[in-house]
Amino acid sequence: MKKLTFFVYHKEYQEFLQQMQELGVVHVQTSAEGTVPAGSELAEKMERNKHLRALIDQLKPLAKAPQTSESCADASALIERIDTLNAEVKPTQQAIAKAKADVAALAPWGNFDRSRLEALSALGYEFGYYKCSKKAFDRDALKEYSYIVASDNGKEVYYLLVTPQGSEVKAVGQAVELPSCSLDEASALVESLEAKSETLGKELVEMANTSLPALQRLEKQWSTSIAFDKVVLDTTRVAEDKLMILEGWIPEEKEQPVEAWLSGQGAYYEIRKPTPDDTVPVLFKNNAFTKMYEVLTKMYGMPGYSDFDPTPIVAPFFSLFFAFCMGDAGYGLVLILLGFFLKKKLGKSMAGMMNLVMTLGVFTTVLGAIFGTFFGINLLDTNLPQGLKDFIFAGEVEVMGATYNKLMILSLAIGVVHISIAMTVKAINVTLFNGFKEAISAWGWWLVVVGGVIVGTLTLLSVIPSDVSQWVYLVVAGVGAVGIYLLNNLGRNVFVNIGAGVWDTYNMASGLMGDILSYIRLFALGLAGGMLGQTFNDLALMVVDGQEGVGAVIGWIGFGLIIIFGHTLNIAMSCLSAFVHPLRLTFVEYFKNAGYEGKGVEYKPFKVEKAD
Repeated sequence: MKKLTFFVYHKEYQEFLQQMQELGVVHVQTSAEGTVPAGSELAEKMERNKHLRALIDQLKPLAKAPQTSESCADASALIERIDTLNAEVKPTQQAIAKAKADVAALAPWGNFDRSRLEALSALGYEFGYYKCSKKAFDRDALKEYSYIVASDNGKEVYYLLVTPQGSEVKAVGQAVELPSCSLDEASALVESLEAKSETLGKELVEMANTSLPALQRLEKQWSTSIAFDKVVLDTTRVAEDKLMILEGWIPEEKEQPVEAWLSGQGAYYEIRKPTPDDTVPVLFKNNAFTKMYEVLTKMYGMPGYSDFDPTPIVAPFFSLFFAFCMGDAGYGLVLILLGFFLKKKLGKSMAGMMNLVMTLGVFTTVLGAIFGTFFGINLLDTNLPQGLKDFIFAGEVEVMGATYNKLMILSLAIGVVHISIAMTVKAINVTLFNGFKEAISAWGWWLVVVGGVIVGTLTLLSVIPSDVSQWVYLVVAGVGAVGIYLLNNLGRNVFVNIGAGVWDTYNMASGLMGDILSYIRLFALGLAGGMLGQTFNDLALMVVDGQEGVGAVIGWIGFGLIIIFGHTLNIAMSCLSAFVHPLRLTFVEYFKNAGYEGKGVEYKPFKVEKAD
């Protein structure tokens, strides 16, 4: 990135900004929404645009075949009409719910003319409505009164009790308050309100199909106008407001086109490289595979200008972790099919996310096949050719005289590699951006930890004899110790450096082992999902075991329900854990050891927003 500073005469400033916005390559640091003065015209614009985005989000799911019949000029009237419809929808739904409740309350009593009952009051009688459980209903307790049973559903009895006015009533059950309307009136009201709700819904769907593109264009226009106003708000004014000063950023590859444009503007400008004190926006430059995982990096925070983009390392390791936690080839195929279906269903807006789902499905399918699990079935127990079974990585292995699960050892090995890469990235990053003097301590720890891993691996592979490897590691660790304890900060006293090195050693010793052990969760989650899938298979087989005739038919129906429900539930839970825990291993274990803070700012050019 290059920093760009403009000096523009105030009378030419509006036109200058409009042309810069059309150019669309300059990132301008603008005020956050919270700093815009409350009650200002800009604040009102932002609130109006926020409301418009909410309406667009409401209409998007309703639009089946959007057209382009309205222009943006008509959009303001459309917003007013949609607001009117929305204002009617909620009260109508509430009225429907109340009317249905009235119908439910009146249904046991049937349809009757309440005015005829109320005429009894003139004759000195009063009446009440009661309900009582079937078991507790005692006709003998009511024999001194006049009553009529309105309905008996087998569980409750509803009855009308008529008594002289002012007399003491000992009814059975509890009194019921009925709506003032009749059953027919309540039913008719439900039909009327539902017809109104349907009409409102149809109009909203029609407006979604005919008005959504116009509303989207208007939202882009308003967003462009708001961005323009924010830039004006952030402009520094000097020389009695005669001179406007604005700072921005451009990618290096855009420098020549921007200079060519500026040379015809008659404005003074300066382009320079960023300094360590500058907050430089960051523009990702990743290939198609890595680009899918940028959303994960953004969840934590953008890389600073003096950081490496972690996405190229996040991408393969997150995919590996996800597949490890799922651990089932069948579940991977489900993810591939689900991603493909939703990509067709949801369209361009979710295409990137669905590509990620399908990619994770491919990783899960491949790794699940290597682990030998297919919808909870252990492929080693099937009739697969032995040649295919030889490729399955499962079972146990002996390490230093003890027997361990192969996948558990593999998960720990992945953790060692992941953290070793993190420490390597940290050492290289500090060296490139801060100089080797600032990176001596990082390289010292790299020699002790990563160097030790390399020496140990070469020893296990018999590349280095075991009696020689000890001396090799002592030399490597000795050189690393010099950087850790003596040269960690060349500007400090050597004794202060030793104390700081001891403190770093404590932190490293207490944290590093815990970081590596965290990767056992990959094995544990994969094992739990596999065992749960196998349990559902066993339950389904128990239902059909030994069944004949009609029982066999019912058993196979039960088998299908258990398989579908069980594996759907297991896939859902496995996907949740396979997303959360790899994310934790990335955000905590990897980013901590890589020194990644994620405090950067994303490059967002000041440009004219256009509808998709």
